[in-house]
Amino acid sequence: MAEAIASAFFRPNRRFGPGRRYPLAAARAKPVAMKEISSAGNSQLKLAGKLRRRRQRQAHGLCLVEGTRLVQDALSMRAAFHSCFVTAAAAGARPELVAQIEALCPLYLLSPELLDRISETVSPQSIVAVVAAPQLPLPAAAALSLVLDGVRDPGNAGTLLRTAAAAAVDQVLFGPGCVDPFSGKVMRAAMGAHFRVPLRTLENWDALGTLLSAGQSLYLASAQGDLRYDEVDWSRPSALVLGSEAHGASPQLRAGAATVAIPMAAATESLNVAAAGAAILFEAARQRRTARRA
Repeated sequence: MAEAIASAFFRPNRRFGPGRRYPLAAARAKPVAMKEISSAGNSQLKLAGKLRRRRQRQAHGLCLVEGTRLVQDALSMRAAFHSCFVTAAAAGARPELVAQIEALCPLYLLSPELLDRISETVSPQSIVAVVAAPQLPLPAAAALSLVLDGVRDPGNAGTLLRTAAAAAVDQVLFGPGCVDPFSGKVMRAAMGAHFRVPLRTLENWDALGTLLSAGQSLYLASAQGDLRYDEVDWSRPSALVLGSEAHGASPQLRAGAATVAIPMAAATESLNVAAAGAAILFEAARQRRTARRA
């Protein structure tokens, strides 16, 4: 069945004879040999399903990438593909994308019901890839680092990763108590940032000193900070710490960091951690651009 469906998608259209142009998708697409999965007991499908759990992602060094946009990002950033699962509808709609994936890893055709078994979204996005969890090399000397301390909400964590990539942060460090950066919700909220900014997960705070550059100043965002966020010289080697909204930062970090605040009007007490991080990181990016032009 898989071969018949693939053939139907990619067979040249005989109506277009000599001197006539093929449709764009037909002209570029290459034949794809997809394997069909019809059983929930398939070993590759079961492995993908296990990757919805943090322990399994860590054990295998793999994660799930869902949806056309994220899969395309993973392809463009040369992620290491392990396998990919696609519905017939998605294969027919994206023949070029499917052909690219088939050249890199086994490609499996399956029903929407089986795809739902591995998808982490409420409405499966018709394509799910298994890729090696991105481990971009850390910079030799980071000029701007983002340290997350106890940030558990996946939407906030993913948004902060996306913001860090946009603001040219050199590295993002997930400290103890944080959500797994490779969970499906974080991956989707980050919109491909995992493939653009180096990140690491710290088991404890002892490792932080080895990942920060010599002389890198530590600043903790706090509603009662001593400095205004735009008074800090972010053009110098710096690390911004964003702590849990519910519990604040860890004592180890509070002891060694200067505190910075964002002035607010209209009796607003605070911003959520993703909004506060965006304001500070883009101020840092602005200062660093200015310093380079000087």
